[in-house]
Amino acid sequence: MSRGRPGRDDSPDRLYTLTGGRSRAGSDAFDLVTLVVSESDPVAGMQSEHAAILRMCRFPTAVVEVAAGLGLPVSITRILLADLHATGRISARHPRASYRLPDHDILEQVLVGLRNL
Repeated sequence: MSRGRPGRDDSPDRLYTLTGGRSRAGSDAFDLVTLVVSESDPVAGMQSEHAAILRMCRFPTAVVEVAAGLGLPVSITRILLADLHATGRISARHPRASYRLPDHDILEQVLVGLRNL
């Protein structure tokens, strides 16, 4: 049986319960490529989605990957991540840009070369 888009098959009541009725994360700290890393292990009595996030993020994991792994919309995942971040159970950082954009003149030469083909 194929499943529809992640989060689209979940009842609104379930999503409402997961977030405690919130529709937004408290901060804009989590965009799609923010890397999340667990700072602790799950504990007994923890919400199952929070525990799943902590297990998933033992190594740096992008927010969009966490959402896909949970099968939840990114907006809901961001709220759950904000909860964990506020309690110090995860840390978040943006990936470093380890590349430099090519020189404008080189790009211009490539464009001219492609046009001459």
